[in-house]
Amino acid sequence: MCEKKNSKLINIKKNVVKMTHVSKASHVGSCLSIVDILYVLYFKIMKIDVRNPQFSERDKFILSKGHASAALYATLAERGFFAEKILEEFYTDNGKLPGHLDKEAIPGVEVSSGSLGHGLSIGVGMALANKLQNNPGRIIVLLGDGECNEGSVWEAIMLAPNINLDNLLVIVDYNKLQGFGRTNEIIQQENIKRRWQEFLWEACEINGHNLREIEEALLKPQKGPKVIIAHTVKGNGVSFMEDKLEWHYKSPNEEQLEQSIRELDGL
Repeated sequence: MCEKKNSKLINIKKNVVKMTHVSKASHVGSCLSIVDILYVLYFKIMKIDVRNPQFSERDKFILSKGHASAALYATLAERGFFAEKILEEFYTDNGKLPGHLDKEAIPGVEVSSGSLGHGLSIGVGMALANKLQNNPGRIIVLLGDGECNEGSVWEAIMLAPNINLDNLLVIVDYNKLQGFGRTNEIIQQENIKRRWQEFLWEACEINGHNLREIEEALLKPQKGPKVIIAHTVKGNGVSFMEDKLEWHYKSPNEEQLEQSIRELDGL
């Protein structure tokens, strides 16, 4: 697969930057660290139907780090859940797309999120419900690495293997930056894979910007709950945003938007 010629993927990234520029919203860096993962999920992996987004046996995705909503909105639009023009209403007064995810706002959003630490617990409940109903749909949850500091995340981690949730898959966006600093400076996470394994999860590590590695990890069969630690870069694809803490909360101005678009067009 050639990432440099993937027009859909590039368009998603460009829309993310445009949305945060127009709305003057934050979290563009947090969005760009997960777009490659979302692209593979929605274009290669997940069992979904854009013409019937509520069909009962679909795979369901939970973006627990709901502040990165622009990335999911742009991906859903590119996949055909709604018209791309609606992206212009992101984070605007009376717009259809709120800054934090609202499942009632737009087709394709399964769970309202934004308050960190809730997504995995919701995912455990949804995965258990599917098993009890013999529903083959998978539950996929994406967590931020900083979010993994939340105690509620670890309560869910402890429970999932004990009820054999082999239909639950977690991806950790391990970009190593959170709102106020390096994740390892706030709570040490270099041993994050081992910590999940000690709670009896299947675990692997990948490059979260390598489409082939992402797809292979997502397709690999699992015998129980599984976590993929995806090494990513905050602001990926835009040189002056990459691995910079300031782009957790900053939005691009006109000049920065133009440079971002030029760089993304060159991917």
